[in-house]
Amino acid sequence: MIAAIKPSGANTRGLLAYLYGPGRHDEHHDPHIVAGFENFAMPDPGRDPTATLTELAHYLDEPVKLRNGEPGKPVADHVWHCPVRAAPEDRHLSDAEWGEIAERIVRTAGIAPPGDDLACRWIAVRHADDHIHILATTVREDGRRPKRHNSGQRAGQECRQIEKDYGLRQLATGDGTATQAPTQGEMHKAARLGWEEPAKQWLQDCIRAALPHAANVEELFAYLQADGVQIKIRRMPSGDPIGYVAARPGDLKANGQPNYIPGGKIATDLTLPKLQARLDTGKPEEHPTARRNRPGTPWTRATEILDATTGEEGDGTLGQAHIAALGELIEATSQTTPKELRAELRAATRTFARAQRSQIRAEDQAAADLRRAARDIINATAGPDGSALSALLATLIWTAILAGRWHERRGHQQQAAAAHQAVQHLQSAHDQVLTPHLVGLTARQPKEAVRNTLAADVRAALPDHAARILADPNWPALATVLADAESSGHKPHQLLKEAAARRELATARQPATVLLTRIQHTARNPAPNPRAEAARRRSPAITTASAQQPSTVQPTPPAPAPADTHRPHRR
Repeated sequence: MIAAIKPSGANTRGLLAYLYGPGRHDEHHDPHIVAGFENFAMPDPGRDPTATLTELAHYLDEPVKLRNGEPGKPVADHVWHCPVRAAPEDRHLSDAEWGEIAERIVRTAGIAPPGDDLACRWIAVRHADDHIHILATTVREDGRRPKRHNSGQRAGQECRQIEKDYGLRQLATGDGTATQAPTQGEMHKAARLGWEEPAKQWLQDCIRAALPHAANVEELFAYLQADGVQIKIRRMPSGDPIGYVAARPGDLKANGQPNYIPGGKIATDLTLPKLQARLDTGKPEEHPTARRNRPGTPWTRATEILDATTGEEGDGTLGQAHIAALGELIEATSQTTPKELRAELRAATRTFARAQRSQIRAEDQAAADLRRAARDIINATAGPDGSALSALLATLIWTAILAGRWHERRGHQQQAAAAHQAVQHLQSAHDQVLTPHLVGLTARQPKEAVRNTLAADVRAALPDHAARILADPNWPALATVLADAESSGHKPHQLLKEAAARRELATARQPATVLLTRIQHTARNPAPNPRAEAARRRSPAITTASAQQPSTVQPTPPAPAPADTHRPHRR
């Protein structure tokens, strides 16, 4: 159940005309009052043929007129409007039940506190099975204004309790960081203009899609303007930006001017200060040549960066920063993958946007590497090969799972639900990439004797998960990857342990598939040379500083040749 308090208005008669009218699309049926501030002498045009809307408006406005008749500044915007809507799958509530719900909402919102005989006048009108409209005039009988601070948050909390009491669908508790849902007017306007989505959602998608392309807000605005988005930037006398508004082409006001929307109303995390914090991290942007010369492909580098961050719990600011940057990495991936995958990845981006926002302030500097990885992907001159994309998507899935758990531990129910939904879209895209790859690996699986030896490695390395791994339909494909890795000098036992250490397997849908993606990505790197490593450790020339330098992953040759199944398997 959702109670959506609308901006205050000044025309009681006008709102009543809408509530008792046919609706913009003839969707209003049998409008009538189900509850009000008193149960007698209440004119109801829906039940009394002699009652009029003007009479009811005057009745509700009496305290306002008395207040405005006294010396002082007159009261403006005195109309309080709150639609209360049940979920589509909820049962139809009776008039009596809706009346009780309305009374609970106005009590909680401060319109009519319990036991207060001098509270505001209000009514609840029902003109559909699934919702009511509460209208109140916000001047009390004693001439004072009601205390409505945080009324929206309090009404939301009361809705959560109403859902439990009436056996309705229980929604997640919000924290004030969700974007405002499009109004009926915005949705009707989009339908009238032939748009698939309202202007506000379109602008949000455009800005999120532009983020991986920009290293600072000036680049972001330039990219958006080049892409057709109308932008106005407010600047200080020094020229520094202090705010912005954006408009969708063709979205006009009644006077024919563009309908500009402030960044904070497009989404709470797209205000100018928050965009500056995310983009202007203080690190100079690399020259494109330096970016191209870094070892590995953009997709393998992104996978390695994610691997390095998914195990870091840290404090809340660090986790929030990584989650916000993860959304940008998903967006960048969606723009560079094959067309058949983009629908699922864009859906994952849009869904995960809710998981990117919470009340925890992000330490954006901590996520600079992830954002740089997203820009590397955007600027890549060629698309990823199947195994690199599969490895990245598998890591994105696991990181999104961790993001959901991170939110769950902190009680962020809406964000956790959004992360779990994004995982479903990412999983669908991953399955599309992996399916033909698995078919090829399975077709050249090792002989039974080699598979049996590799199965023994699985049981020795991962005894708690061996049964599920070996029962996985994709075990033959994993066996092929392990055999290929061994032929390149790797030890299957060690690879299995390392892959399992990066992600727990208890919740994995297909544990063999998870291991396969991880191992194939790792096995691309040259196998370690034990003698060279021992010599390096014995050498006094290696300083502490150099030992702490991160190792550089060298580009590897194409995938190894199929495993020679005639050679004995070495333990």
